Amino acid sequence: MSRFDVNCSILFSELPLLERPAAARAAGFDAIELWWPWSTPVPTDKEASTLAAAITDAGVALVGLNFFAGDMAGGDRGLLSWPARAKEFQDNIEAALAFGSDLGCRAFNALYGNRIEGVSAEEQDEVARGNLSLVSTAAARRDAIVLIEALSGPQPYPLRRSGDVVAVLDAAEDAGLHNVKMLADLYHFAANGEDPRAAITASAARFGHVQIADAPGRHEPGTGDLDIAGLIGQLDAAGYDGWVGLEYLPSAKSEDSFGWLTELGWPPLASGEQEGGRI
Repeated sequence: MSRFDVNCSILFSELPLLERPAAARAAGFDAIELWWPWSTPVPTDKEASTLAAAITDAGVALVGLNFFAGDMAGGDRGLLSWPARAKEFQDNIEAALAFGSDLGCRAFNALYGNRIEGVSAEEQDEVARGNLSLVSTAAARRDAIVLIEALSGPQPYPLRRSGDVVAVLDAAEDAGLHNVKMLADLYHFAANGEDPRAAITASAARFGHVQIADAPGRHEPGTGDLDIAGLIGQLDAAGYDGWVGLEYLPSAKSEDSFGWLTELGWPPLASGEQEGGRI
């Protein structure tokens, strides 16, 4: 059965970051995921230890973490393929893996990066392959996987559909990198005009993590047109047994955005009769 975690970078954003893990636990979840939580590739020891303590003290597991992706609010979407910022990405590898692994995290998302004006796609893809080799090898030493994700939005991000990600995974496999998987965000697939059901049918075996939001709007399930219950059922039937991250913009308060779980037939989150976000 599917297991749900809360992305605390987009949910509970009305609270300071250090309070969000506890808010997720109070809502009944026992796992969270995060975008890179700092503005620099390497946090200070105090920054890392303070956030780690907030997660541990809340009693939640960290099950997904993004590598440093640049200025996300300013439009950056990752450094994996950005030649001029390769050192920043490489500096971040050990910092991200150490922080996450100390908390038990085994899934790390490397956003591919926008196309850069004045740099050929071929050069960027070559940089991405080199960086992916470095990060995959480092992650393997910690028994972790590296995730590659398709994104929607106005940025010139080249991976838009599941097939774009599969091409990167195939190249990684050919290079002997066997721990590179797809982060399948069903919202992004739908926003880009891809049928999430077809993506699951074609590629579920390559999924290392799944994220959901309804489309259009990127709000909680039930606010758009996606059959979230059917898609979760399809994932289960396909043998996917990993985490499903709730990565949506709540239409009201975050704490009030989880009613869809019971409406779709899953047990109440706060019943005390289940293991947090494990449904």
